[in-house]
Parts: sequence; C-alpha cells; structure tokens
Amino acid sequence: MQFREVISAPFWLIAFVYFIFLSVVLSIWAALGDTPALITFIILTFLLIVIYQKTKLVIELDDMQLRVGPAHIERKYIGQSIHLDPAALKLVRGRDADPAAYLGIRFWNPNGVKMLVNDSRDSTPYWLITSKRGQELTALLNK
Repeated sequence: MQFREVISAPFWLIAFVYFIFLSVVLSIWAALGDTPALITFIILTFLLIVIYQKTKLVIELDDMQLRVGPAHIERKYIGQSIHLDPAALKLVRGRDADPAAYLGIRFWNPNGVKMLVNDSRDSTPYWLITSKRGQELTALLNK
C-alpha cells in the first residue's frame, strides 16, 4: 500500500445533524409523549452512526490500482494528476464540471486532486477526488 487516507465527516457536521435529530425527538416528545420520543431517539442515534460510517471516503493506492470509495481504476489507465487548491476545486466542482466525471468528493474538504483517465473505452474524462493529502497523492499518481 503506497497511500491510504480515510476522510470522515467533521465533528461540527455530525453535531449539527444530531442537533436536527434531537429537534425531531423533542417535537415527537411534545406531541406524543415519552415512549415514542425514546424510540425515535434510539432510532435516530443509530441512524447517525450509520450516516457517519457511510459518508467515509477511503482512498487507497497500491502498485496495481487506485480505489476511491466503491470505484477503482488500474494504474495503467491513470493519466496526469493535478493538485487542486480550494479555489481551483470550487471551479472544477461547479462551473467547469464535466457531468461524465467520477466524483469522489466530500464538501467539507477544500483540497483535491483531478486525475485524468487514459482509457479509450471509458467515457469518464477524469476523477475528482478530495484529499487532505492531495499533494502527496498527486506526486504518487504522477510517478
């Protein structure tokens, strides 16, 4: 394994979602009482844990392939990679986006990598990946 990074949701985002969930619990408690509120609290707490686990983005690079979340690509099809600062990533995610591109992004991470795909059989022009260690990933992909 040459590179491995796990991007998880930040604490502030999880706290905000939990606050919204607790607002729902409070509303149910006020309207229906203790038991339905307790059941809702347990279900929403479990749901928050599931959301936290499902929003993780795992980036792994080895000698054979790159894996970003559920997607993977062989190294022989990886073209030039470009490190994107927050301003450049904002443009590529928005105004300059290509709808056919693969997006392995998380909005709470401002840095990223644009990796071109060199495969004539693949209609995906590039992968856009958010990474806290984007410069390191770019250097490894461009080797």
